[in-house]
Amino acid sequence: MAGGEQSWVIETEKRLKDLDPSLELELWSKHSIYRLPACIKDLNSKAYRPQIVSFGPFHHGETQLRPMEEHKHRALLHFLRRAKKPLEEFVIGMEEVVGQLQDAYENLDEDWRVHKDRFLQLMIVDGCFMMEVMRVANGGQSDYASNDPIFSTHGILYTVSYIKRDMLMIENQLPLLVLDKLNAVETGKFKDEDHINKMVLRFLAASPIAARTSIGGLGLHPLDVFRKSMLQGQYPSSRHGHSEPASNEIIRSALELYEAGIRFKKSKSNSLRDIRFRHGVLHLPVIVVDDATEFLFLNLMAFERLHVGAGNEVTSYVFFMDNIIDSAKDVSLLNSNGIIQNAVGSDKAVAKLFNGLSKDVALDPESSLDDVHRMVNAYCRKPWNMWRANLIHTYFRSPWAFLSLAAAIFLLVMTILQTIYTVIPYYQGQSPPPSPPTAPSPQ
Repeated sequence: MAGGEQSWVIETEKRLKDLDPSLELELWSKHSIYRLPACIKDLNSKAYRPQIVSFGPFHHGETQLRPMEEHKHRALLHFLRRAKKPLEEFVIGMEEVVGQLQDAYENLDEDWRVHKDRFLQLMIVDGCFMMEVMRVANGGQSDYASNDPIFSTHGILYTVSYIKRDMLMIENQLPLLVLDKLNAVETGKFKDEDHINKMVLRFLAASPIAARTSIGGLGLHPLDVFRKSMLQGQYPSSRHGHSEPASNEIIRSALELYEAGIRFKKSKSNSLRDIRFRHGVLHLPVIVVDDATEFLFLNLMAFERLHVGAGNEVTSYVFFMDNIIDSAKDVSLLNSNGIIQNAVGSDKAVAKLFNGLSKDVALDPESSLDDVHRMVNAYCRKPWNMWRANLIHTYFRSPWAFLSLAAAIFLLVMTILQTIYTVIPYYQGQSPPPSPPTAPSPQ
């Protein structure tokens, strides 16, 4: 055996002896911020790339994001002046959790681990910038110049939407532990764990109700908190329980469901868990589809795919919507029922968006919406509903087919009436009217 091969064998044998599954379990449980594998990123790289600001180490220093670094350091100065505490106190507070912060990033470059001071600087600067942007945008008192390019009313108006989008990129996350530590040192007193969560949601949430949502415990990062706010509540209890195997059936499109007698109504909440089917009515949460919807769902699904234990609720919802939306007509039907609020333009564009979201994404066979799939398909298989759907599909899709059907029915009715008119006198005991007498023929 060659020397190189022998060295490899010895090294492998040594690693085998040191192998400890419990240590592996502990290692994987620490990660919450991930680099995307090429099989995900290459499908739509733009959806995962921050546009104007980086948070954390994965995109730090990229050319298109460097202009914001100046504003980050300026935000740090304003934060320190308002806190009236030296920077050293914040550094000491952050040092207490530096190991946790480093472990939060999967495949963190070794340079960030070796140069701990540089990593701490990154966490504090990015954390202070995030805190300042959220504070000003949420209506906090501002000590920035009225013409500040970022923190003025004008700056917030034109930059906040891009910052929100970048805060929801899976590779561009900052552990909320950073904000919690900064807040604790700044105020010098303990606040409930949900304080940071609510501050993030007030900034990111589309509705005041979502912003008041209680997550329970400090979130991992902004994307995690936002995802949890979309999934408040429990799935409706199922009469089937979990004894039945997962269904492999694909649910029909919204238009086909409508033809089978199913009606659509808005759910009582906007939670993606609030999807119910009862007595022929499918309840779905309202969703606003805009320019950020595609990027948001792709990053949420990527987080569910990479973070073990996160669940599959968002992915299940996207698959469900992809199934019931095949064309612009399905979007139009859902829009007419107030379920989809279209802010991107044409119904065709919305259909294309949902049809592209679930591309090359694996769905858990024990999907959280499996019971809804099962009940909807069972309803559609009932003989009357199948006959009704077939009738509508065959005769009511085209006006000419409908006119032909109406003409055929009219002729059938007229034929029946004519037959009845002829037969009724016999059942009433009447004989046909006598024929008029004929004149005698001449002899």
